[in-house]
Amino acid sequence: MMSSARVSTPVDEVVVGSDRQIPTGLLQCNTPVVLRGLVKQWPLVGAADRSAEAAVDYLSGFYNGKPCLVNFGRDSSGRYFYDEDVRRLNYDTLRAPIDDVLQKILKTMDSTAPSENDYSSYYVSSTSVDAFFPGLRERNNLQIPRVEADYSLVQPQMKIWIGNRSVASCHYDALDNIACCVAGRRRFTLFPPDQFKNLYFGPLDLTPGGQAISMVDFAEPDFERFPRFREAVAHGLVTELEPGDAIYIPSMWMHHVEGLSPFNVLVNYWWDDAPQFTGSGMNALYHGILSLRDKPAHEKEGWRQLFEYYVFGDAEHAGEHLPEHARGVLGKLDNASARQLRAMLINRLNR
Repeated sequence: MMSSARVSTPVDEVVVGSDRQIPTGLLQCNTPVVLRGLVKQWPLVGAADRSAEAAVDYLSGFYNGKPCLVNFGRDSSGRYFYDEDVRRLNYDTLRAPIDDVLQKILKTMDSTAPSENDYSSYYVSSTSVDAFFPGLRERNNLQIPRVEADYSLVQPQMKIWIGNRSVASCHYDALDNIACCVAGRRRFTLFPPDQFKNLYFGPLDLTPGGQAISMVDFAEPDFERFPRFREAVAHGLVTELEPGDAIYIPSMWMHHVEGLSPFNVLVNYWWDDAPQFTGSGMNALYHGILSLRDKPAHEKEGWRQLFEYYVFGDAEHAGEHLPEHARGVLGKLDNASARQLRAMLINRLNR
């Protein structure tokens, strides 16, 4: 099945009730869903509804003065990407006071204002609300229904993203995500994990935000260079959020995010209901590249079967035929056994 250059299938939507609560069980469906009006009652959304200046004033009232890393863009499209030969990023990341950057963003809304140092856009990205805007969470927050487990649940990370028109190229996150549109309109284009191979991801070493990004320009896709992107388009989902709306993005779903307005603010929550000792799956990916990628084809197929059995299959199945005391790492992991396993891996890698 092929499609046109732009994704057209809409993301499923839920209109949130007057209690502004996330419906029970919705986050366990593991598919994206738009939550219309979820954070409409937030004071920050109310300030942004009045004006960009009012939103800046409201945020500045919580800002503690600490400088943070800010992206200073040179691309007039606001696309945070690479230079032409993919040797470096097409923007500078500098440490700066957030309140100064907020004023620069406001100036970009005035087309007659001169540009500063050839920068055309500014982007405060993935910045901790608790670390830089103490008190903001208490007045603008969500209660996220979590999966109960026999280990402690860590409070979701709360991040803020502030900028003018911007494009966060298609990427994936290894955490569940609720993104809340606070100011401006945002377009989300999403793809399920099985479309990874059709999105032409870039380097793992040099990345704009820590995750690899698609090399396809969604505004003008080059189908001669990226022919499989047509297949991704056919399986994609799209939605546009207004201030007060939110979207749930399950972990590993790829998403391309466009800030469509001259002033945009987004707040998101990231969390993981897996045990903390599991760590990052990227560690396993890098080790797999090192240890398995260049093996002979028949050997790689053997390891594929072992991974399916030990890692991706039923966690209890691999050791169920053994006495519990003999299961070792095939048994249920806890913090203590995870530390032992990690120490063994470090020892082997250091040989």
